[in-house]
Amino acid sequence: MKVFLCEFIHSEARKYLEMNSEIISDWNKINEVDAIINRNLQITKETMDKAKNLKVIAIHGTGIDGVDMDEAKKRGIHVFSTPHQNADSVAELIVGLTLSLTRKISLAGKLIGEGREIDNAPSELKGIELRQKTFGLIGVGDIAIRAAKIMKYGFGMNVIGYSRSLTKEKAKELEIEYCSSIEEVLRSSDIVNIGVPLNNSTVNMINNEKIKLMKKTAYLINTSRGKVVDEKALYNALKNKHIAGAACDVFVTEPPTLDNPLLSLNNFVATPHIGANTDEALYRVGMAVVKGILEKV
Repeated sequence: MKVFLCEFIHSEARKYLEMNSEIISDWNKINEVDAIINRNLQITKETMDKAKNLKVIAIHGTGIDGVDMDEAKKRGIHVFSTPHQNADSVAELIVGLTLSLTRKISLAGKLIGEGREIDNAPSELKGIELRQKTFGLIGVGDIAIRAAKIMKYGFGMNVIGYSRSLTKEKAKELEIEYCSSIEEVLRSSDIVNIGVPLNNSTVNMINNEKIKLMKKTAYLINTSRGKVVDEKALYNALKNKHIAGAACDVFVTEPPTLDNPLLSLNNFVATPHIGANTDEALYRVGMAVVKGILEKV
């Protein structure tokens, strides 16, 4: 069996793959492969045209938006992802981004790095406590639920949430206050966490109109997909202090570059899609991907 792999996976997962298959990293040999392991590639119709023996596309992560699913189905190519394996790591990053924003941690480091003379406890670095604030979920999947538990039981936050599949009964079971719409979450939350997949209905879901519903003291966290948030609208809202701050681990163009105006703002925190980039998550996801391929080819 031949597997195309040109991106990093955990060393133990790669060793396991090498024991059971031939790894091909040369794009010019894509026509030989039986399977592709995909982290950040775009697997298009044209790619599938070249990969004439392709039987399986294994997603190293959760989102399948990088694959032309209609074309894969038409050709009988099996596509699978590895959900839940990285949920703890992404949930912990959500907490970290929230603390970085609300306690001005990234800004403090930036000011020190610029050589600024900073008095103890300056007003520009005044933060807020999370206790008794409201953590709002737009999308109530595995990652969001884990982050919510940390916020609720670790910081004493109130948790509210909305998703199309969330019912009042399920919300009660999860100890989340049920909201009937995205708008209700945005109006009521101090921290808004975006946790939805990217599809036609979620592109620019968080736009100018939606952001205007948020409190001026509220913060936005996005670790889902960059295109879910209208970056221009977010930039304008942050620049004009319509909301207090935002943090993104995902961007429309990745990795983010200095051309992105969001990076110029002191009330914005950026990370380069590192939500699942922990040793533990990489091991779990990598092994799940490799074992999935070996089972299906």
